[in-house]
Amino acid sequence: MGATISCAQFIKSSLETLTQAFNIKTDPTMIKEIEKLKVNELEKLVFNPMVKHQTSGHPEILRIENDAEFTRIDFIYYTCSYYENGGWVQMSERTFIRPVGSKLKLKLLKAVNIPIAPTKHWFKTTKDILCYTLYFPPVPNGTKVIDIIEKECANDDTWFNFYAVSMESIRKEKLIVGN
Repeated sequence: MGATISCAQFIKSSLETLTQAFNIKTDPTMIKEIEKLKVNELEKLVFNPMVKHQTSGHPEILRIENDAEFTRIDFIYYTCSYYENGGWVQMSERTFIRPVGSKLKLKLLKAVNIPIAPTKHWFKTTKDILCYTLYFPPVPNGTKVIDIIEKECANDDTWFNFYAVSMESIRKEKLIVGN
């Protein structure tokens, strides 16, 4: 298991990457919005990627980094008011990514800041957020769209599954980080 980091540290790191990669000014106290394509061909970073479908509406993908050594996916999870104290989260050790249209499954290598099942992260309030990162082997060169699958299960939308995640395009909606 890696070291636990706070969301503030995670967001600060992401903002520093934005500042360096795109030579833009960021203000961590304000709402962040990313509305234009943000792909850096050298580092292969995609911020706020477009997702065709996801089974659970709570985690959001902040960015995807793909290089020769790994594919790194950063998430933010917002707790829900319908769970007492925000509920809990965990990640299945069987989580994988796959290029859309392929049978290739790239299995989870490492999870940072989210426990692997059966261990759970229990939230303290319905206002908590959790930033976490999942590492996978690198996707093949030329991959444009991937699925991120915790567990495929018919009629069960509690798993963190994302289908048709673009490795090129971003969502047009605002990405809001923080309160």
